[in-house]
Amino acid sequence: MRPPLARPPPFAALTAIFAKVGIENINSDFATFIRTVIILVVLAAILAASGQFQPLGSISGKTWLFLGLSGLATGASWLCYFRALKLGNAAQVAPIDKLSVVLVAVFGAVFLGERLSGANWLGVALIAAGAVLVAYRV
Repeated sequence: MRPPLARPPPFAALTAIFAKVGIENINSDFATFIRTVIILVVLAAILAASGQFQPLGSISGKTWLFLGLSGLATGASWLCYFRALKLGNAAQVAPIDKLSVVLVAVFGAVFLGERLSGANWLGVALIAAGAVLVAYRV
């Protein structure tokens, strides 16, 4: 079974390239802020156009807690990513960012009880090895 794509690969690749060019003459934290505002505006427009807004009172406390924690983790990740892009090459920073795929597999297995097959773990190991090899500076 083929897994669904979370985001189309060309868009994921373009985010790193556009960000690298965009942060040339700006503080990386402020660049992250601008990017976040743009994302908020676009998402609000999509939700409004598609009628997908939900009443805030209908959201459980657990959902608020974990979405809040996810938001904090996302913010920290973006700040670190943009700082790394400011300091390094996009072709080396982006693969290290993709090591999050490896961590998700490990955390999913440890904390959520998700089970991966031997072939899945091999793929996780290859992703880790590939990211390190691409990011390695000779």
